[in-house]
Amino acid sequence: MINKVTKLLQNLIKAPLLLLLFFYQKLISPLIGSRCRYYPSCSHYAVETLKRFNLPYAIYLIAHRLIRCSPLSDGGIDPVPSSNSKECRILVK
Repeated sequence: MINKVTKLLQNLIKAPLLLLLFFYQKLISPLIGSRCRYYPSCSHYAVETLKRFNLPYAIYLIAHRLIRCSPLSDGGIDPVPSSNSKECRILVK
Protein backbone atom coordinates (compact mmCIF):
# COMPACT_ATOMS: atom_id res chain seq x y z
CA MET A 1 0.00 0.00 0.00
CA ILE A 2 2.74 2.47 0.94
CA ASN A 3 4.62 1.58 -2.24
CA LYS A 4 1.55 2.44 -4.34
CA VAL A 5 1.09 5.76 -2.55
CA THR A 6 4.77 6.62 -3.03
CA LYS A 7 4.57 5.79 -6.73
CA LEU A 8 1.41 7.88 -7.09
CA LEU A 9 3.03 10.87 -5.36
CA GLN A 10 6.12 10.56 -7.55
CA ASN A 11 3.95 10.48 -10.68
CA LEU A 12 2.03 13.54 -9.48
CA ILE A 13 5.33 15.41 -9.20
CA LYS A 14 6.80 14.01 -12.42
CA ALA A 15 3.80 14.96 -14.59
CA PRO A 16 4.17 18.77 -14.28
CA LEU A 17 7.95 18.49 -14.65
CA LEU A 18 7.52 16.54 -17.89
CA LEU A 19 4.97 19.12 -19.07
CA LEU A 20 7.39 21.97 -18.37
CA LEU A 21 10.14 20.16 -20.25
CA PHE A 22 7.78 19.55 -23.19
CA PHE A 23 6.92 23.26 -23.41
CA TYR A 24 10.59 24.19 -23.09
CA GLN A 25 11.52 21.84 -25.94
CA LYS A 26 8.69 23.01 -28.23
CA LEU A 27 8.54 26.75 -27.46
CA ILE A 28 11.71 28.07 -25.85
CA SER A 29 14.48 25.87 -27.22
CA PRO A 30 13.72 26.67 -30.89
CA LEU A 31 13.93 30.39 -30.10
CA ILE A 32 17.24 30.33 -28.23
CA GLY A 33 18.90 27.57 -30.22
CA SER A 34 20.91 24.60 -29.08
CA ARG A 35 23.18 25.47 -26.17
CA CYS A 36 23.70 22.10 -24.55
CA ARG A 37 27.20 20.67 -24.84
CA TYR A 38 26.00 17.10 -24.51
CA TYR A 39 24.08 14.59 -26.56
CA PRO A 40 21.27 14.00 -25.80
CA SER A 41 20.49 17.58 -24.81
CA CYS A 42 19.93 18.27 -21.12
CA SER A 43 16.17 18.60 -21.60
CA HIS A 44 15.94 15.29 -23.47
CA TYR A 45 18.15 13.70 -20.82
CA ALA A 46 15.81 15.02 -18.11
CA VAL A 47 12.70 13.66 -19.85
CA GLU A 48 14.21 10.21 -20.33
CA THR A 49 15.52 10.15 -16.76
CA LEU A 50 12.14 11.12 -15.27
CA LYS A 51 10.43 8.41 -17.32
CA ARG A 52 12.95 5.70 -16.44
CA PHE A 53 13.81 6.16 -12.75
CA ASN A 54 12.22 6.95 -9.40
CA LEU A 55 11.99 10.64 -8.58
CA PRO A 56 14.88 11.04 -6.09
CA TYR A 57 17.35 9.23 -8.36
CA ALA A 58 16.07 11.10 -11.43
CA ILE A 59 16.57 14.45 -9.70
CA TYR A 60 20.08 13.39 -8.67
CA LEU A 61 20.98 12.44 -12.26
CA ILE A 62 19.45 15.59 -13.75
CA ALA A 63 21.20 17.88 -11.24
CA HIS A 64 24.51 16.11 -11.84
CA ARG A 65 24.09 16.59 -15.59
CA LEU A 66 23.13 20.27 -15.33
CA ILE A 67 26.12 21.00 -13.12
CA ARG A 68 28.44 19.41 -15.68
CA CYS A 69 26.89 21.27 -18.64
CA SER A 70 28.79 24.54 -18.53
CA PRO A 71 30.91 26.63 -20.89
CA LEU A 72 34.00 25.05 -19.30
CA SER A 73 32.85 21.54 -20.20
CA ASP A 74 33.93 19.73 -23.35
CA GLY A 75 30.56 18.00 -23.54
CA GLY A 76 30.14 14.90 -25.68
CA ILE A 77 27.90 11.87 -25.63
CA ASP A 78 26.34 11.31 -22.20
CA PRO A 79 23.38 8.93 -22.33
CA VAL A 80 21.00 8.23 -19.48
CA PRO A 81 22.50 5.33 -17.50
CA SER A 82 20.93 1.95 -17.99
CA SER A 83 19.02 0.46 -15.10
CA ASN A 84 21.66 -2.31 -15.08
CA SER A 85 24.57 0.01 -14.24
CA LYS A 86 26.30 -0.53 -10.89
CA GLU A 87 25.61 3.03 -9.69
CA CYS A 88 21.94 2.68 -10.59
CA ARG A 89 21.52 -0.62 -8.76
CA ILE A 90 23.00 0.92 -5.61
CA LEU A 91 21.02 4.18 -5.65
CA VAL A 92 17.65 2.96 -6.89
CA LYS A 93 17.20 0.37 -4.14
